[in-house]
Amino acid sequence: MDMINENIRIVKKNIEMACERSGRTVSDVTLIAVSKTKPVSDIQEAYDAGTIDFGENKVQELTDKYPVLPKDIKWHLIGHLQTNKVKYIVDKVHLIHSVDSVKLASQIEKECEKKNIHMDILMEVNVAEEDTKFGLKYDETINVIKEISHFSHVHIKGLMTIAPFTENPEDNRIYFKKLKQLSDEISALQIENVKMKELSMGMTGDYEVAVEEGATLVRVGTGIFGNRNYAI
Repeated sequence: MDMINENIRIVKKNIEMACERSGRTVSDVTLIAVSKTKPVSDIQEAYDAGTIDFGENKVQELTDKYPVLPKDIKWHLIGHLQTNKVKYIVDKVHLIHSVDSVKLASQIEKECEKKNIHMDILMEVNVAEEDTKFGLKYDETINVIKEISHFSHVHIKGLMTIAPFTENPEDNRIYFKKLKQLSDEISALQIENVKMKELSMGMTGDYEVAVEEGATLVRVGTGIFGNRNYAI
C-alpha cells in the first residue's frame, strides 16, 4: 500500500478514536488534506484514496492546480488572502477559512456580486494572540461578524484558528476550548446570515486534541503527504 493512502487511513482512524473519546460522531469531522507545495500527482493519489477536501495556502498555487485536477474536489483556501487576489479564487473555492477583516470580506462580496455567486467563509481568530499570526483578536470577533453579516453574497459559516506550534498537543487544548466557547457565544446571538456550523482547528501535530474539543474541519498536511519541500 502506498504511503499517502496508508497515512490517510491512519489519520482517519485517529479522528475516529478522538470522536469516540469525546462522544462525537465521526461524520461531523471533515479531514482536509493540506496540499500546499505538493505536486498534482500526490493530490491525485490522495483523491484516489477517497479524499475530496484539499487545503491550499497560496492563491497562485491553487489556481495552477485547479484546472488539472478532478472537478469535484472541494478546495479550501486556508492561508492569508490579500484583497487583490480575491477575484482569482471566488469561483473556485468551496470555503475561505482565513477572513480576518471587514475589508477582505467586502472585497469577496464585491467579486461574488460581479460573478453572481455566493461564498462561504470562516472568520480567522488569533486565539493565542501571537504577533506572527494573522486573525482577529478574540474580543473584536463578534463586532466584525455583525458588520459582515449584512453582506448578501458572503455567508459566515464558522470560525478558524491556527494554534501555536508546540511539541505537546495538550498545550493547545486551551485555545481550541476558547474557540469553541466563542462559537457557542456567537451561535446564541442568532445573528442573521451567520451560522456557527464549522470550527476549523487542529493540524498534523494536534488534530486529535482539536477533535476532542469540537473541531469539524481538521487541516492535515505533513501527516498525509510527509514533510514539505519548500525549495520548489
